[in-house]
Amino acid sequence: MLQLRNLLFTLCFAISLSLTGQKKAVFILLDGIPADVIEKVETPVLDEIAQTGAYTRSYQGGELGEESETPTISAPGCMNLITGTWGNKHNVWGNSVKDPNYDYWNIFRIVKNADPNKKIAIFSTWEDNRTKLIGEGLPEAGNLQFDYAFDGFENDHETFPHDDTRKFIFDIDEHVSREASRYIKEEGPDVSWVYLEFTDDMGHKYGDSPQMFDAVEKADIQVGRIWSAVKDRMDTFGEDWMIVITTDHGRKPEDGKGHGGQSERERTTWIVTNRKDLKPSFHENPPVVDILPSILDHLEISAPPEIEANLDGKSFIK
Repeated sequence: MLQLRNLLFTLCFAISLSLTGQKKAVFILLDGIPADVIEKVETPVLDEIAQTGAYTRSYQGGELGEESETPTISAPGCMNLITGTWGNKHNVWGNSVKDPNYDYWNIFRIVKNADPNKKIAIFSTWEDNRTKLIGEGLPEAGNLQFDYAFDGFENDHETFPHDDTRKFIFDIDEHVSREASRYIKEEGPDVSWVYLEFTDDMGHKYGDSPQMFDAVEKADIQVGRIWSAVKDRMDTFGEDWMIVITTDHGRKPEDGKGHGGQSERERTTWIVTNRKDLKPSFHENPPVVDILPSILDHLEISAPPEIEANLDGKSFIK
């Protein structure tokens, strides 16, 4: 009995040592929140993360007036983030996602190529992020398969009945953020993407308004669930986590309802991270495409040379 107990202790100790210092990452995209709004609304969770690391204004939309100029729309904005490239490369120009160019690999494909044992997860209020932007299971997208996917609930009209108030989207965001928190806390996937939509819906419906500000406050609470799970993993297992929160576009300057153009307000976004060791470039209005190489740097993973050579972004961590 004593030998068995000693064996179990040794095994648990070995597992604990193997987990200590493991590098993991989660990035969260809160849809359609311009920088001036995120700076105006009370967001205690984002503030806490920024105090741990940093906050900066950033930009979407590619290089203005150049070949890489990309519409400030959700699907292109998400694709910019997950591939580290602009629309002239990934070929996503609108939310229909007609003909994406998967030759420019997304972060999950890069991670799985580097180490097939790494666990990847997605938690999303918009199923197209997985099925179209990432192209899960498609040969042309590398036959990538998530270890865990939690999405598609916008198609479940029975559980989440649709109405004009768009409350069902908030309910799905709640569902998604709670599961992301649970799964990250219990399973600790190596790379996770969380996408929440309700803020964009309130922007489209009400523009710059109390409803939009309230939606941002609610999103901050949802981020808090995930941040709590990350802190628990760091405290319990000694893992080294990077969390990044950003958005996919700003909003029209006139009333905050629309987006898609290249006005300064539509292009101006923001990044919050818990990383401390940041280059000066982080504070100099970095493009969203800098997030992918930064996460790869944190994970100590290199993209294949031909993929890395075509990245439009550069790492902002030292």
